[in-house]
Amino acid sequence: MEQRAAAGWWAVATVIAVAVSIVGAFLGSGAWGGTPIAEAAGGALSADATPVAPAGPAFSIWSVIYLGAVGYGVWQVLPAARMSERQGTLRPWIIASLLLNAAWIWTVQLGLILGSVVVIVALLLVLIRILLVLQSSSPQGWIDALLTDGTFGLYLGWVTVATVANITAWIAGLVADFAAPWELLAVALVVVAGGIGAVQAVLTRGRIAPALSLAWGLAWIAVGRSSGQFESPALIWTAALAAVAVLVVTAVFRLRGRASAAAPWRNRP
Repeated sequence: MEQRAAAGWWAVATVIAVAVSIVGAFLGSGAWGGTPIAEAAGGALSADATPVAPAGPAFSIWSVIYLGAVGYGVWQVLPAARMSERQGTLRPWIIASLLLNAAWIWTVQLGLILGSVVVIVALLLVLIRILLVLQSSSPQGWIDALLTDGTFGLYLGWVTVATVANITAWIAGLVADFAAPWELLAVALVVVAGGIGAVQAVLTRGRIAPALSLAWGLAWIAVGRSSGQFESPALIWTAALAAVAVLVVTAVFRLRGRASAAAPWRNRP
C-alpha cells in the first residue's frame, strides 16, 4: 500500500513538473508577456547571434518534445506507468530535466547567460543519466517506447546541440567581436557536436531519437550559415556532413544490433 501511495505521489509530481515546463515554454515564446528567447539577453541566443546558432525553424522541435512530455505526464497517472519499476527509477530524473528546462528559460529571461550555461550543462548531464536508465531497461510496450524513449531521446539530442550553441553565446559575450579565426572555431565546435552524436550512437547501439534531433540541429546550423554575418560555405558543409555522419553511424550500429539479435549463434564461444 505504501509503495502504491509513493508511486502515486511521484506520478503527481511528474505531472506538476510537466506543467511548470509548459508554462515556462509559453513565457519563453513571448505568448504570455515574456520576452521571446531569441530576443532575451540582448539577442545572445538568436538564430544569427553566433556561428553555431541553428536557424529559426530548428526550434520547432520543442513543440514535438513538449507534446511528448504532456503525453508522458498523462500516462504517468495510469496504473501501467504508475506501478512500473522502470518509470519509478526514471521519474526523479525526468522531473529534474523538466524543472531545469524551466530554470534555463528564466536565466535567459533575466539575461544571465553564464547562468544559462550552468543550467543547460546540468540539464545535459541529467538527460545522459536518463539515457543510461533507458539503456538498462526495456520499454513496456509501444506507448512506453514512444513517450519515454522517444520523447527524452529527442530531448537529449536537441539539448546536446543547444549546449554547444549556448556555450558559444557565452563566449561571444566575453569578447567585443569574434576574432578572425571564428570560422575555424565554429567548424571545430560542430565537429565536436557531431562526434558526440556518433559516440552516442555507438554506446546506445543505434538509438534513433537522439540521433534524429541532433542531426536536425546540425542541419539547421548548416542552413543558418547560408546567409547573414556568419555566412560560411565551410561551415555549411561541415554541419551537413556531421548531420549525415550521425545518422549513418546510428543506422550502422542499429542494423548490427538487429543482426546480432537475429543470429545469436555468432556470439557463441
